[in-house]
Amino acid sequence: MHWIDDGLILSARKYGENSVIIQALTREHGRHAGLVRGGSGKRLRGILQPGNEVGLRWNGRLSEQLGTYSVEAKKSSGAVLFDQPLSLAAASASLGILEKVLPEREGHPALFEATLLLVKHLSGEIIHWGPLLVKWELGLLAEMGYGLDLSECAATGTTKDLIYVSPKSGRAVCEGAGAPYREKLLPLPNFLRLNADEQAIGVSLSDISSGLILSGYFIHKNLLPHYADATLPARERFMVSVERRINAIG
Repeated sequence: MHWIDDGLILSARKYGENSVIIQALTREHGRHAGLVRGGSGKRLRGILQPGNEVGLRWNGRLSEQLGTYSVEAKKSSGAVLFDQPLSLAAASASLGILEKVLPEREGHPALFEATLLLVKHLSGEIIHWGPLLVKWELGLLAEMGYGLDLSECAATGTTKDLIYVSPKSGRAVCEGAGAPYREKLLPLPNFLRLNADEQAIGVSLSDISSGLILSGYFIHKNLLPHYADATLPARERFMVSVERRINAIG
């Protein structure tokens, strides 16, 4: 049996003399592994870099087998991000999260499209793509069934002055109701709490860091406990880089 699909390379690991086992996020078949014969050779090595968009043809005698991939290059993102360390770290973090938490062979076409959009916009300064990364992580949580409710205050029902998130419920909390418990609540950054009638305001690096702390908290709480190795080393390295950038700016 076989199928043809679009894919995004998550990782590539050498197997044997010349082959590589890749993990790819595909549009219709979800996270799906496969063997690429000759994948460590010069012709394919550049194509199989994490973050690259590819065309995939999977072949296997049985659907549950590892199977083999034929790979066609479509769009290379790794080369674009290579000289932008923070963008490259963000891409590695995002791809690492997908490889860790996505159930194998379960289709998530909307997540596939959102991830392509994220990788496409990672180039440049974090002040431009940071909010998109936070929203992508929150979207991943929603896709996995753990979406946050930031639409109204969990305590009062108001949609005004939402500046906190409850770490227990994942719901927004307004300033008045949350004040007595503010040390136990997570901050809700401006770019996630603007009402439709409010004017957008400038996003700060501190806002982005708060957003990443927020989404990271719920990723660790709701997604990682299902796995024995409950760590995301690439994301942890990215967060260290973000904190260094904040400290450097002062």
